Amino acid sequence: MDTMTAQDHAEKARTPAERTTATIVPVILSGGSGTRLWPMSRASYPKQLWPLLSDNSLLQETALRARRFSTAAPVIVCNEEHRFLIAEQLREAGVTSPRILLEPVGRNSAPAIAAAALLVAETDPGAILWLMAADAAMLKPDALSAALQSAVGGAERGMVVTFGMKPTRPETGYGYIEVGAALPDVEGAFRVKAFREKPDAAQAEEFLKAGDYLWNSGMFMFRADTLIREMEEHAPDVMTGVREAYAARRGDLFFERLGAEEFRQVPDISIDYAVAERSSNVAVVPADLGWSDVGSWDALWDISPKDADGNVAIGDVLIEDTKNCYVRSEKYLTAVAGVEDLVVVATDDAVFVTHRDRAQDVKKIVERLKKEKRPEAATHNRCYRPWGFYESLIQNDRFQVKRIVVQPGEKLSLQKHFHRAEHWVVVGGVALVTRDDDKVLVRENESIYLPLGCIHRMENPGKIPLTLIEVQTGSYLGEDDIVRIEDTYNRS
Repeated sequence: MDTMTAQDHAEKARTPAERTTATIVPVILSGGSGTRLWPMSRASYPKQLWPLLSDNSLLQETALRARRFSTAAPVIVCNEEHRFLIAEQLREAGVTSPRILLEPVGRNSAPAIAAAALLVAETDPGAILWLMAADAAMLKPDALSAALQSAVGGAERGMVVTFGMKPTRPETGYGYIEVGAALPDVEGAFRVKAFREKPDAAQAEEFLKAGDYLWNSGMFMFRADTLIREMEEHAPDVMTGVREAYAARRGDLFFERLGAEEFRQVPDISIDYAVAERSSNVAVVPADLGWSDVGSWDALWDISPKDADGNVAIGDVLIEDTKNCYVRSEKYLTAVAGVEDLVVVATDDAVFVTHRDRAQDVKKIVERLKKEKRPEAATHNRCYRPWGFYESLIQNDRFQVKRIVVQPGEKLSLQKHFHRAEHWVVVGGVALVTRDDDKVLVRENESIYLPLGCIHRMENPGKIPLTLIEVQTGSYLGEDDIVRIEDTYNRS
């Protein structure tokens, strides 16, 4: 029998943001390279930018989830290299007016969070920051409302609140939270008894059997002024450095750049080590959200929809007499037959095959690629730029052929080269080309030659993407042979 009144049901239906007078500001951290999902995730285009579980990227899913429970514009903290990619993905997802803070270098989560807290505290020190990583998955978002309500209650009382995920297996890849006594004035929240490092298999089994250990999700809630106060008490050197970097920030288009020299001096430390493990003012909200950090191909197989034989097949894939495999192809036909428990991932420039139980060994492959200074360690064949992207089709010692796509209204920098000439053939759309003192409109099936040393620029004045084939010839064809004279995107 339902004993709740209509008023009770109405109250339950309200979102956490509607139940509190404080503003809830989503803070999304989008750093890291996600090399455990190589060859798809690389430093130039990491896992949070890929659509691994739906048509949206992990970043877009995170931002849309945040918008569901908060009306405040999100704060995104990311590195400079990904700034235009992130801004474009948020625009495509319909996330309006994000505030994007740029880190000159990666300094782990504590400095990034401190900078976001300073940004929000300038106008609303009592705002509640909802901190989350851009690259985690949540398969049960409907269960988030109750957990957020408990976390808001703790944050309003000046606590640092973390979200602990109920473990479903003896996982050795996650840190754990030991749950303490219940908070008497916040339903669903508990004191944190201890944080535990990633355990070995035997310890993970013990944690699972004990029942009072949760996976550490890295998702937090706290007031902006609470976080600043806790940082000043437990990590004063970090807070001092971040304050200096924040004071030296400057606007750049629709981004805010932290002071580069100042931020480089800030200690590299996570929020767990800087605050959560040092403070006595930390609470945890247990939750069953279908959460995963998507930290390996095996983890991605575990949370992906499967066929009757336990296979996950994505892209142009053929499977025959195969069980419990994850097979993904980003370009070419990939056929797998007569195998079990494998991960097979094919991109346009690399193929990775491993047993699912050895998925973490991909880190060893990436380290070898780095040691051999191979570009596949960090960059894809397709390279994204603020104006669009390019990809290499053919490469030799003295010539290279590329496909270049420029989005409507965008333009490349005004530039010149010391070692190469270029020939552009338009195969789709219209290009407005600057060549020294001339401006030339180049249409589909037309071409233009840019001799060595000439000052040139390409822009798309049309309504559809501009696609062209570029043929480079010369003694050196590296991307660093670009002298930018003028650039719309403030690149050096």
